[in-house]
Amino acid sequence: MPGQDMRWTHADPGYVPPEIDTSKPSVARVYDAVLGGKDNFAVDREVAAQAQEVFPDGGKAAHINRALLGRAVRYMAREGISQFLDLGSGLPTVRNTHEIAQAVNPAARVVYVDNDPIVLTHGRALLADNSSTIVVTADLLDPDAVMTAPEIGRFLDLSRPAGVILNAVIHHVLDAEKPHDAVARYKELLAPGSYLLLTHFSNFSAQASGLEEVLLRMLGRGQLRSKDEITRFFDGFDLVQPGIVHLPEWQPDEPVRYPLDISGLLYLGGLARKP
Repeated sequence: MPGQDMRWTHADPGYVPPEIDTSKPSVARVYDAVLGGKDNFAVDREVAAQAQEVFPDGGKAAHINRALLGRAVRYMAREGISQFLDLGSGLPTVRNTHEIAQAVNPAARVVYVDNDPIVLTHGRALLADNSSTIVVTADLLDPDAVMTAPEIGRFLDLSRPAGVILNAVIHHVLDAEKPHDAVARYKELLAPGSYLLLTHFSNFSAQASGLEEVLLRMLGRGQLRSKDEITRFFDGFDLVQPGIVHLPEWQPDEPVRYPLDISGLLYLGGLARKP
């Protein structure tokens, strides 16, 4: 429900669902650690700590990214979008897509999709009393399977406009995995009037290169891309103003302070509508 505590609890505080491998870090849990969450393990905190050594922003960039999610989801909801597909959603934290959308439109429906079993385990427990939000385990690199999944099809009507969210996830897709092809296929399958929100690590700061090295070494994924490469993800869609920008610059709620620091420079992103 909007405003609910998004922490998962269990009678045994040391309980770990059996399908979760606590010896290997996961992208979802590392982000949770960076954001100051509790749904992570020592191996995830080690990645977060090493990332902070080379990119010492105290997790500010992650919070900037979450704030952008809020502004963009509110924009879509106010434009009449009442169903959202949040791909690579990660663990529930603060200011989640369903909370944001349902604050504008209580009838909004949200599907979270992630390939990490901890997201399914935690999400279903947290959302048990929210009939307008579900969590599905799927691989976002298989757009046809995602968009035709029966569980999603019973919940969303993808013949109508939807908001597809790729928030801080595509930079974890390596070039060899053809991220532009995957995003292009999602765009093909979306109904006219749908929106695409995408944020991505950029190569605008020297410190970001150090972050990329840590992520590739410890997670096997986490790739910087140029503004041109990021802009290509939106090809064929109409960009909402101000276009592809650093996240503090996208329809800010308060004046932007320049020069942007490393946190403000880390991500580029934008929102675009299918004509």
